[in-house]
Amino acid sequence: MTTDKTILLVEDDPAISLIIRETLGDECALFAAVGSIAERNAWLADHRPDLIITDVVLPDGDGIDSLPGAGVAPETPVIVLSAQNTLDTAVRAQGIGSYDYLPKPFDLEELTASVRAALARGRQPLAKVDAAETDSHGLIGRAPAMQAVYRTIARLASNDLAVLILGESGTGKEVVARAIHATGLRRNGPFVAINMAAIPRELIEAELFGHEKGAFTGAHSRSAGRFEQASGGTLFLDEIGDMPLEAQTRLLRVLQTNEYSTVGGSQALKADVRVVAATHREMRSLVAEGRFREDLFYRLNVIPVSLPPLRDRRSDIAALVRHFVDTGRQSGLPDREFAPEAMQLLERHDWPGNVRELGNVVQRLAILARDTVVTARDVETVLRESGGMAPAFTAPADLIAHAVDDWARERLAGTDGDGAIHSDLEAIVEAALFRRVLREVRGNQLEAARRLGINRNTLRKRLGQLDIDPAHP
Repeated sequence: MTTDKTILLVEDDPAISLIIRETLGDECALFAAVGSIAERNAWLADHRPDLIITDVVLPDGDGIDSLPGAGVAPETPVIVLSAQNTLDTAVRAQGIGSYDYLPKPFDLEELTASVRAALARGRQPLAKVDAAETDSHGLIGRAPAMQAVYRTIARLASNDLAVLILGESGTGKEVVARAIHATGLRRNGPFVAINMAAIPRELIEAELFGHEKGAFTGAHSRSAGRFEQASGGTLFLDEIGDMPLEAQTRLLRVLQTNEYSTVGGSQALKADVRVVAATHREMRSLVAEGRFREDLFYRLNVIPVSLPPLRDRRSDIAALVRHFVDTGRQSGLPDREFAPEAMQLLERHDWPGNVRELGNVVQRLAILARDTVVTARDVETVLRESGGMAPAFTAPADLIAHAVDDWARERLAGTDGDGAIHSDLEAIVEAALFRRVLREVRGNQLEAARRLGINRNTLRKRLGQLDIDPAHP
């Protein structure tokens, strides 16, 4: 317990303010709560808090943009709370030097841990990010799984460290790489991308580092490599897991010394780039198999960004569909609306090809649908033709009913049900449901309880009875 600290909360929702006050009351000697920028500024004129917790959208302005001019001491840590769960909000929060950014709804235990850490460490000064230069940068979605991505990108904005983006094919690794570039210190420089899997192995070093005239057969003139082309900006190495070992050795040296030489050249050139790499492969397995240098892996893996598959962020599918419809319309495709049943089918699909596959399906639906409103039958047809749905579609409720019928029949065979058949089935179904919801909300028990429609204490009790760890469901 911290008894000599003062916390200022800036939150216009009385219910949220009350909950936070009750949660953090024992963490400080004085807890003050105000509901507007004007009240905040008036309070700050007479007090010096040890920590500020602020919402973004307030009745009289923006809680982030208005803070730098409010006379807050530079060392005062700030925690930003926001229901505007976008990359822009995360970047702006980080840009004012905030200690943490927690998207609403937040877990009270996470908030308490963040408050304790912030009071212990103080503010972390960071470079100011111009709010006018930030937007979603092509990243769509507010699912909890994406909030971790946004927060990581925001924390990368003020440094020049190497980044490794991990994720299945089609999850949007290049989009994230471009967002890292656009929000970072090198955003005014070039963004240069190269796909390791698309270049012949014998030409990768020449592509990366350039070559001199006569360096090899066919080198009739000097050619600049991607490191030179990206000077002052960001070099995106896509599918880094496919890079040959020889090229890995040269890349490691560049990252260690910030210097390189062209193929056939002897002059040391400065590597003035931020390296962002990406792969869909399991890198630790490649290292264990001797197919990727361990020292290079750790050099690249300073700040990993793990992208969730689309099946783990189904709540974002509707927004992604609207985005693809809008971009398709700008390219001359017909504008479409989606019937609720059609959207439900899209949200239930597993999308092995992730966001890329969804975009392809939406474009096909825009072309093939006979009406302005896409129907469930349209979706079934396109998914079936693409191999994404069995010809006979069965509603999830029917699948559950059939599974229960099969389970009960086997359980009752040769027994009288032993009096526990209902409780056993209830535990099986409940455990599966809880695990799915917890994975969807990244272990946030408060949000899980809300989605389940039960009391949080009830959820915690049942998790204990079912032996489910909410952090690792």
